[in-house]
Amino acid sequence: MTIKLLIVDDDALVRAGLSMILAGAGDIEIVAEAGDGAEVPPLVAEHHPDVVLMDIRMPGVDGLTATELLRAAESPPEVVVLTTFHADAQVLRALRAGAAGFLLKDIPPGELVEAIRKVAAGEPILSPVVTRQLITHVSDGGPERRAGRARTLLGRLSEREREVAAAVGQGKSNAEIGRELFMSVATVKAHVSRILTKLELNNRVQVALLVYDASL
Repeated sequence: MTIKLLIVDDDALVRAGLSMILAGAGDIEIVAEAGDGAEVPPLVAEHHPDVVLMDIRMPGVDGLTATELLRAAESPPEVVVLTTFHADAQVLRALRAGAAGFLLKDIPPGELVEAIRKVAAGEPILSPVVTRQLITHVSDGGPERRAGRARTLLGRLSEREREVAAAVGQGKSNAEIGRELFMSVATVKAHVSRILTKLELNNRVQVALLVYDASL
């Protein structure tokens, strides 16, 4: 299956570099490029990309605003934000808005290609190490309020679903969760789907952030 990709970055050299790297992957098709977040909605409507590689800092409409607009729409593409920092308040806000994760701009080419493939397949690309760095060092304010809300939401889950959610919060894959909780991968996937539905979340990254909030 070909993965349709939209690249969004205000630096033409960065866009050219990303295009050059990704052109060699036979299963990734760059359907469009944009230099400003304002260009993203019409390009998405026209080209229907599977994944949007989104820069955060742009002089017009920033990637954060564009991400929030995209993820609020019906059947949105997956969004991966680009950043130069591990701990960035804007990145955390993007993840809460539903981005599938983030990449550092100095990521090795092979890892970039693999990350896009994973996101297109529904797997977030936020490693456990980066998750811990992000949620430990960055706060968007109101931890007590977020903790109360998170605990209320997690209270909707069954005990087994809470166990799965906690494992997702630790950055574990479906296979790792299955081994730890003695479930098949298919059963883990079913639990994750129910968790997302019950909590009205978009992806596993948001589950991980919610679990973190509840433990504050």
